[in-house]
Amino acid sequence: MISIITAVHNQLDMNKIFVQTLREYTCNPYELIIIDNNSTDGSKEFFEANGAVVISNNSNYSYPYCQNQGIRKATYNNLVFLNNDIIVSPGWDVHLLKVLERGEYNVVSFASPDRCATLRETKRQGRRWNWIKSIVLKVFNQSELTLRWMFKLRYRNWESFCRKMFKKYGYEMSEGFSGSAIAMNRAGLEKIGAWDERLQEADFDLYMRSKKRNREYGDLQPLSIISGVYIHHFGRLTLKARKKPVVFSDIKNLIPFESKWKVTMKYVAQNFLKQY
Repeated sequence: MISIITAVHNQLDMNKIFVQTLREYTCNPYELIIIDNNSTDGSKEFFEANGAVVISNNSNYSYPYCQNQGIRKATYNNLVFLNNDIIVSPGWDVHLLKVLERGEYNVVSFASPDRCATLRETKRQGRRWNWIKSIVLKVFNQSELTLRWMFKLRYRNWESFCRKMFKKYGYEMSEGFSGSAIAMNRAGLEKIGAWDERLQEADFDLYMRSKKRNREYGDLQPLSIISGVYIHHFGRLTLKARKKPVVFSDIKNLIPFESKWKVTMKYVAQNFLKQY
């Protein structure tokens, strides 16, 4: 029923948490499609042992390139693009399918510490998580135990937190997205197309294309957040853990965001992605 597509490069500790919580909190049948970008820490073997469909790359490719690899392999109608550094909420997929099956929205995202229903909520959730990260990671290494402890410290009772968020916002839709978790059905894919492999900032591009489609044809709502369905995003721990910048194998194909849209991502965030 759901094809979950995730690109990874190492981060075995994070991957273990990702798989365990995905199993625990997902209600519907799903296939997990992993695009492994030449991991060297056993991540590829871990996913294979846990029943995932693994696409192996011989080097590290950009985000949109990997997502399109996953789309070509996916067998279900509903496609979910998740980062490996997230924890889904209980029954997240049930809520997702309810929204998609209504037909009004074909491409959606979820609330997270990066983006919530309102600016106030975003600041509240982001501030709390960033404070914990800044304190804990100064003292402890980024191990599975540390990650789990940070998560527990932040939410205490994850199930209760998610229930309260859903009770507060429910299926309220807020235009925008959390880049760590985006979903679409095949109808949405047909209307706006696959990920643009020229842009590493592919989530912003997807939003812009959904916005353009809405204005030109009116048959697709812009990419929007299901405000009451919250997903935890560990956020930028991957970048901080790297000892040197990543050079993607397809870097020669990448172009700046403003080359395509003639505006910067900052401009898009300030003028289109309004939260109130």
